[in-house]
Amino acid sequence: MFFGLLKQDEGKPQRRKRSVRTVLVVEDEPLVAFDNEHALEQAGYRIAATVNDYDHAVRVMDEGGVDLVIADVGLHGERNGIDVARYAAAQGLPVLFVTGRCPIDARSIAMGCLAKPYAPRDLIASIVVIDALLRGVRRPKLPPGLSLFDAPD
Repeated sequence: MFFGLLKQDEGKPQRRKRSVRTVLVVEDEPLVAFDNEHALEQAGYRIAATVNDYDHAVRVMDEGGVDLVIADVGLHGERNGIDVARYAAAQGLPVLFVTGRCPIDARSIAMGCLAKPYAPRDLIASIVVIDALLRGVRRPKLPPGLSLFDAPD
């Protein structure tokens, strides 16, 4: 006999928690790095580190616990953000470029590219889109300036 009571979990679609919780910020412009950190923390993300060169980025990735790498292309030192993205991709880490000019060969090493300049809300919205893609759920509308690579519309 049914009395109209449901268990708390019944009848509700299960929402999966986000897969992107910890972000590595790879940015050589101090003000942009600070703004990114602030926006990410306000949105509830953990910052693994904020670094401005390849060597530091690799060290942080090797320590583990990074769910997403957001990387500018131009960095301090001989190696750039493309090198960081190649390393991240080899480790199975998703990458979102945040740069003024998206590199031509980025499609094979990153999930997308957010064009500078961008608003903090667009950075957060871009990460939400990347998270949806990683979880295989319907993605929200793309924020201004975000280009996705090999993703269905």
